[in-house]
Amino acid sequence: MAAMTDPAAYEAWYHTPRGRWIGQQEFSLLIKLVQPVNGQSLLDVGSGTGYFSRAFAEAGLKVTGIDPDTDMIHYAQAQTGTVDYLQGDARHLPFADNSFDYCTAVTSLCFVDQPVKALAEMWRVSRQGIVLGLLNRNSLLYRSKHNSGSYRGARWDRWTEVEQWVAQLTPVSIEHRHKTAISLPNGGSLSRLAEQLLPGRLPWGGFIAVYIARNTATISVSHDCPA
Repeated sequence: MAAMTDPAAYEAWYHTPRGRWIGQQEFSLLIKLVQPVNGQSLLDVGSGTGYFSRAFAEAGLKVTGIDPDTDMIHYAQAQTGTVDYLQGDARHLPFADNSFDYCTAVTSLCFVDQPVKALAEMWRVSRQGIVLGLLNRNSLLYRSKHNSGSYRGARWDRWTEVEQWVAQLTPVSIEHRHKTAISLPNGGSLSRLAEQLLPGRLPWGGFIAVYIARNTATISVSHDCPA
């Protein structure tokens, strides 16, 4: 993947055959966990180039994107779509309590040095729940690429750490739903074939999709393994 500091190159990666497939796999996991109603509102925290913001908007959500990087915001604003973007810090969201139905952070929380503080802010401004896309430290992807490309400098988390974060928000019961998409680190055609053949509950996927629901007080988790 392209370096995070170059918005155009980062976005271009998602339009390569491999990047397009990975982006679709990740978004599919996220949207299936949330199952939003058309017209509900969503705040995309760490929206970057707006790739996932636009995908959520195309799924029928009213989306606002927020990112600390001015270049990313300007790039996202120049793209077509209905998303509103503004510059801001995940740890200090400039919104009133319960402003959005959902909050999401897709591979952006891994670049925040105070993830619990950011998560608490997302919890504060959401009415229905939070959906996260995280990088899994217990994965084949971590072993092969954790210090390369746009993964450089990212924090890779374990599921036990995510549980600890959530425990600091509110007492919840934990419910796991695993839907694993498996690919080998090379991301080639054999990986995509394996994705379709292997069972969907293997724990070493490189991408963890997590939904923390306010109304049911449960956490749902899915694993994916892009490369």
